[in-house]
Amino acid sequence: MAKQEEVTVPIFTSLDPVYGEGSQLQEAKTRFDALKSKFNQAFGASPQLFARSPGRVNLIGEHIDYEGYSVLPMAIRQDTIIAIRKREGQNELRIANVNEKYSMCTYPADPNQEIDLKNHKWGHYFICAYKGFHEYAKSKGVNVDSPVGLDVVVDGIVPTGSGLSSSAAFVCSSAIAIMAVFGENFEKKELAQLTCECEHHIGTQSGGMDQAISIMAKTGFAELIDFNPVRATDVKLPHGGSFVIAHSLAESQKAVTAATNYNNRVVECRLASIILGIKLGMEPKEAISKVKTLSDVEGLCVSFAGDRGSSDPVLAVKEHLKEEPYTAEEIEKIVEEKLPSILNNDPTSLAVLNAATNFKLHQRAAHVYSEARRVHGFKDTVDSNLSDEEKLKKLGDLMNESHYSCSVLYECSCPELEELVKVSRENGALGARLTGAGWGGCTVALVKESGVSQFIAAVKEKYYKKRIEKGVVKEEDMELYLFASKPSSGAAIFNL
Repeated sequence: MAKQEEVTVPIFTSLDPVYGEGSQLQEAKTRFDALKSKFNQAFGASPQLFARSPGRVNLIGEHIDYEGYSVLPMAIRQDTIIAIRKREGQNELRIANVNEKYSMCTYPADPNQEIDLKNHKWGHYFICAYKGFHEYAKSKGVNVDSPVGLDVVVDGIVPTGSGLSSSAAFVCSSAIAIMAVFGENFEKKELAQLTCECEHHIGTQSGGMDQAISIMAKTGFAELIDFNPVRATDVKLPHGGSFVIAHSLAESQKAVTAATNYNNRVVECRLASIILGIKLGMEPKEAISKVKTLSDVEGLCVSFAGDRGSSDPVLAVKEHLKEEPYTAEEIEKIVEEKLPSILNNDPTSLAVLNAATNFKLHQRAAHVYSEARRVHGFKDTVDSNLSDEEKLKKLGDLMNESHYSCSVLYECSCPELEELVKVSRENGALGARLTGAGWGGCTVALVKESGVSQFIAAVKEKYYKKRIEKGVVKEEDMELYLFASKPSSGAAIFNL
């Protein structure tokens, strides 16, 4: 049987294989009908086809995918659906949204257009996918017709700024819709790579986890996602546990705050890895040219630890990276080169350098190496001979350790996430942690299945009640912000 990353995106003629039965299927039918109706209203025609891609919750393995390490997410039920049709002889892309909040965007049908990053528009995510698809098709020698017009309507129900990958769901469903309307269907691993590169067009140095799980997910399984090359291994979670996702109501605007938050950490990890390489015996020029991520110098760190009777790369971090923040000058002295040139004068990295006053290299590297080990600890626990009860307890402990590391070493938490994690643990969660990029967004809590409704009621009372009273969130919208989730299915194309 082909591995899931080597198969293409499934094409269905009904909704049942993806949305199951009962109320979930009914809700999906209502959404698809509304999407067709909006398409007709906006463009006076019916869509040729639909594509969908889900959001995800990362169970463990935060901020390590872009360092080359495995992560362990699962897809959630909430997704983005794209309706699309080609307009021959036209040279305009028209992108509408079911949600009236987002007005129609128009762009030229030009795969080489530049995206105006200073002017954030919701349609930019579709253009990322449009550019990425054409670049990839060209690199494969696939002959895509000369640019044609596209009509598109988007329906996304992954909460934005939630850390549940609304942007990846949008970019993946867009890329799949574009691919399908041009009559192509690439392997899932190719799509995961192409959609990861798409997000770089919007100025986010994404690591690839969000796109890989959105495309490769399978109902009933979390996935251990490995990179270089991208591959997915099914992880069957123990019986008796459920994951509850809660939105802190602090929105994480990853693309807007990239220079001080997300991309800043990418740069700090790169600088930490180069300095570790130099301290562990590499010539500065060699380290700059060969070392891109902390996984590139893990071997050197492990062998340093091995001489001291350990296999933990964090030992090398403790020895060779000082705990106090580094200034740009201190780093340049060690690496014997100016920072802009080390980072290839890349615009997103230069934006980080302009915004940063110092760099916490010790803390960032310690987080990445310890978090990478926790991911494998999670998978080993699931595969072990422990009872389900013991497994759940151990998984909860790993999630708690992960949150501590994200909060203290990586500093990607915020007061709302800290409060939500505390409330979750005080009300029966076996483990709770921030999930996604952080700086807002969601937490994920591991809760005994028998206690889910009690847990949700307690969190609503202790965290959300005061926010409902202040008008931050509406009572009737609560199920969008606090819900239990089982592992759901991945990307699909529909000819309905």
